[in-house]
Amino acid sequence: MSQGPRSGLAAVSAALLAMSRHLEVRDVLKTIVASARELLDAQYAALGVPDDHGGFAQFVVDGVSDAQWKAIGPLPRRHGILAAMLDEARPQRLADVRKDARFEGWPSAHPDLVDFLGLPIRDGDEVIGALFLANKLRPVGQHPPHPPCPKPEGSCGFTEDDEELLSILAQHAAIALTNARLYERSRELTIAEERSRLAHELHDAVSQKLFSLRLTAQAAAALVDRDPARAKGELHQVAALAAEATEELRAAVVELRPAALDEDGLIATLRTQTQVLDRAHTARVTFSTTGFRALPAAQEEALLRVAQEALHNALRHAGADQVHVSVDRRGGGAVLRVTDDGGGFEPKTVRRAGRHLGLVSMRDRASGVGGRLTVESAPGKGTTIEMEVPGG
Repeated sequence: MSQGPRSGLAAVSAALLAMSRHLEVRDVLKTIVASARELLDAQYAALGVPDDHGGFAQFVVDGVSDAQWKAIGPLPRRHGILAAMLDEARPQRLADVRKDARFEGWPSAHPDLVDFLGLPIRDGDEVIGALFLANKLRPVGQHPPHPPCPKPEGSCGFTEDDEELLSILAQHAAIALTNARLYERSRELTIAEERSRLAHELHDAVSQKLFSLRLTAQAAAALVDRDPARAKGELHQVAALAAEATEELRAAVVELRPAALDEDGLIATLRTQTQVLDRAHTARVTFSTTGFRALPAAQEEALLRVAQEALHNALRHAGADQVHVSVDRRGGGAVLRVTDDGGGFEPKTVRRAGRHLGLVSMRDRASGVGGRLTVESAPGKGTTIEMEVPGG
């Protein structure tokens, strides 16, 4: 295989490690495309995941600016060379894609593509994507990169070695993409389980409050004529129970509402949630952050879910008056802390308390993104939950 400046075993290994580092499908696609373009010295690279309606569910490009991509317009349809890669399931290496009989043109803002190397991404017999490169930037071994170089008439800048290397990338891309899809499906099941748990807790907590509310209201009605003073006391209790039920409902709504991570990021999402919980509960809930830098989507979601679980414990079970959430930079990653001044517990009993307090799921979330979770607590001394994740 050719030994260019970004080819060879070390470069291939770096590309494959980059693919396996991400769990989100979109992150995996972007990494595959960027690695392929850099490794094979192409001006452009793209990867399309087909849908069931003649188009693409996802289409990721590298080498095209955001402004250019916006000007190009809607996602491409499955036709021409793209359809051939998906339907015929074999590599396509062309000297000039514009002269191929299957070429059907492109939007006016689309960059000009000449030499072309594309092949399907397969998971067993199923074609799950199409990966292609365009415009070879330089012959192997030439420094530095420059616009597409002259080549003999009718020949393709991409070589058989390039095709072999891209085939290796495509095989590993299939594994990475399949793993990412499985992860997302697993996460969807986890979210469904969490919603079921919250619904069960909501039913139990609010049902108890409403039952007490009804009995107290009935007692007040029975006392209003013969003992107005006691009736007044019962009505005060009605008001207190109603306030507690409202607090339970508000807290449940916060936990059920989808986090706006994609739009707002981790810090803004956590700040908003702590502000809402501070208003909904009698405990003081505060938030702080220093030096945080954006992390991969999977890590940010794990940090958010652990923060939510720890807040749930502090506000529902610990009887805390003060709860503080912080997210700070640590090396290339971040550390989350949720500290409360509640009742705490004996760390030696953490195995028995773990499932009740959600510690098992929190540890699973931390380890799932390469992080670690630590718990510090003592009876009457409060609890600190800390989760550290590495950089992306």
